[in-house]
Formats: sequence, C-alpha cells, structure tokens
Amino acid sequence: MTLEWEQVIVDAADPAALSRWWAEALGWTVVDGAPGEYEIRPAPDRLPGLLFLAVPDRKVVKNRLHLDFRPDDQEAEVARLLALGARHADVGQGEQSWVTLADPEGNEFCVLAARRS
Repeated sequence: MTLEWEQVIVDAADPAALSRWWAEALGWTVVDGAPGEYEIRPAPDRLPGLLFLAVPDRKVVKNRLHLDFRPDDQEAEVARLLALGARHADVGQGEQSWVTLADPEGNEFCVLAARRS
C-alpha cells in the first residue's frame, strides 16, 4: 500500500483570512477558495497543502499537532512572522532553542534554530 500526504486540515473561525495569512507567511499560493474551505500549497501542483475549514467553535487548548519550521535566520524569521500578526505562545516549553509562536487564530507553531552544517 502506498500513501501520499495530501494536506493538513486546520479548523478556523475565518478560513479565508487564516489561509491568506499562512500563504503569506510561507510564500505559498491559494489553490482552492470554496466557501468555508481554502487550500494553500507551495505551488498549485505541489503537495502537501494546508486546508482551512470553517468551524463554529474557538480554539481553547494547546494544539495536539503543530508545525515546525527551520529558517536560515531564526531571529529574522521570527521578527517577520510577528510583523505579519503572529504572537509569542507559551505552551509550557520553557527555555528552548526554538521559538513558539501562534498564528492569528491561536494555532501554535515553532520556528527552529538554523541547522548547523
């Protein structure tokens, strides 16, 4: 059996706005914008994507799944994401080499330190 990773589903109060935020944060493109459902991908023909679905309930606890990103320059990338509307998040991680942020709807993600060569 072969599986292909198609997408990660993200519940959202405003899937259009959140998908646009993530598209800008990642440099991806919106490939599907049906009412209540927006998908972004690295390019229209590249997987996996992020699919944002409208849900009526708000996020209230730490995500059980989150994304990690490894930039070339952690400090610059954190500053860029904060300028886009991310905010620092405390999920009990303590002092670490990564920075935990949350998107505009509170979904946590981590910006890792640059990979050492």
